[in-house]
Amino acid sequence: MQMVMVIEDEPDIQVIARIALEKLGKFDVAVCGSGAEAVRIAQNLNPDVILLDVMMPEMDGPATLKKLRENPKLSSTPVIFMTAKVQPGEIERYKKLGAIGVITKPFDPMTLPAAVREIWSNADAK
Repeated sequence: MQMVMVIEDEPDIQVIARIALEKLGKFDVAVCGSGAEAVRIAQNLNPDVILLDVMMPEMDGPATLKKLRENPKLSSTPVIFMTAKVQPGEIERYKKLGAIGVITKPFDPMTLPAAVREIWSNADAK
């Protein structure tokens, strides 16, 4: 896994995620500020995994995931939702939508790369 796409509308979180993933995780990182932007450019980036904010204006995370899945090049790209809503029912709902895992916000930048790798590895092992 090399390319991580972060879809997040909050500029501060974009910066923190990018720095953590690039500097600590040694990932290539692409950041999109909206679901619509992600749908437009994701297929050209060919990400190995997508970190997707649940709560975004206009097109939320679940709607963005649905649109991404319509593209054959992205139909099986692993997606990890990022959200503050982490009740067991919510996590199950996100997994039913096709997410391989959930990262709780606010996340610890120091552990973000390891969390992404762990979720991705666990999903890959299934």
